[in-house]
Amino acid sequence: MISTILLSVLLGSSLCLGAPQPIRREEAPHGRVCGVHISAERIAAAERLYKSSRLPSIGENATATIDIHFHVIAANQTLEGGWLPDNQIKDQIDVLKKDYASTGLSWNHVNTSRILSQEWFEKVAPESPENSAMKQVFRVGNASILNIYSVGFVSNPKTKGLLGYSTFPADYEGAPKDDGVVIRYSTVPGGSTPMFNLGRTLTHEVGHWLGLYHTFQGGCTDPGDSVADTVPEESAANGCPEKRSTCPGGKADPVNNFMDYTDDSCMTGFTPGQATRIKDQIRLFRSIDLS
Repeated sequence: MISTILLSVLLGSSLCLGAPQPIRREEAPHGRVCGVHISAERIAAAERLYKSSRLPSIGENATATIDIHFHVIAANQTLEGGWLPDNQIKDQIDVLKKDYASTGLSWNHVNTSRILSQEWFEKVAPESPENSAMKQVFRVGNASILNIYSVGFVSNPKTKGLLGYSTFPADYEGAPKDDGVVIRYSTVPGGSTPMFNLGRTLTHEVGHWLGLYHTFQGGCTDPGDSVADTVPEESAANGCPEKRSTCPGGKADPVNNFMDYTDDSCMTGFTPGQATRIKDQIRLFRSIDLS
């Protein structure tokens, strides 16, 4: 059963209650911008740990259900201020269920928390003090629980055009309270962000939370995104290009993959190899049982 918790947050001397306060306008993205930027050294270390600790493979039809806690961070109780209604959250979870059906994963929306904090709504960014404070207060559960935070990405220079960011499974042990996915509130289905309002930002960021890199990770150089059946891609694709081939060999770039940078309407699926990697990653790093 889903319950809704309304909390107000005291930050400094400003308590965000009462009449809506003026908020800054969000900047419309000119293309997909994901806040996940991981160095080659960090990837190499994570992949060494993954390969050295990898569990025996399981059947391709194995399934698992993952619990979701959704945290709405709002500047005020208006849609423009980030106050997402229940129907948009439900539509977003439904998109997640549809997009991950081919991987064997299903999702159980346990709870919605709504938090009034104009400072967090506007200033949360990757590795920011506001990001840490928000998650320290509101993150729940262990490594197997998906915590989603919707914010505004309005006033921090690091979030210009940003749609979302996420942690990786291998990150959990070293920073458990930082674990989770943060998205721009207006990217949910029916949101106000053009080209990115079908809910695919959450699908993309959850892909990172499950252990996937961008399809263009590493460019045309092996091992790329560490998944054998995603075609190598020199750089991110934007919009929805009909024909694009950026690496030697002439194969078409995976522009329809959820882990590329194309518009929501262009994204259609994961590869079987990505599904296998997801299952291996969450069994090893998130202790999620599959059967």
